[in-house]
Amino acid sequence: MAQYMFAAYSVEGEARPDMSDEEMQQGWQKILVLEEEMKSAGALVFSGRLNEPDTATVVRMADGDVLTTDGPFAESKEHLGGFYIIEAADLDAALAWAAKTTAAVGAPIEVRPFWEMPDA
Repeated sequence: MAQYMFAAYSVEGEARPDMSDEEMQQGWQKILVLEEEMKSAGALVFSGRLNEPDTATVVRMADGDVLTTDGPFAESKEHLGGFYIIEAADLDAALAWAAKTTAAVGAPIEVRPFWEMPDA
């Protein structure tokens, strides 16, 4: 089985609709139901929601020294907000899970396959 990453992005400054506590709970319930379905099907490997981009730290090498700077790495209005790592038989199966994911989380989902190392 191939592994895929589903990336959910947030857009800095984009107005989100006001939601009541009940609507927020219903939204989380959709996500929990989806994740349970993925687990039951053996598709879910791992998922996570990230803190805001201003909490990031970038670590890089500069002239042989380790340099750390406040993040995010890329200057952008769009930032990775969360992700799923899934296993699926093929891209079509991954896209079917992505369709369910975008419906549950209410955000576009970027689907990217993991690179498979050729046998050495």
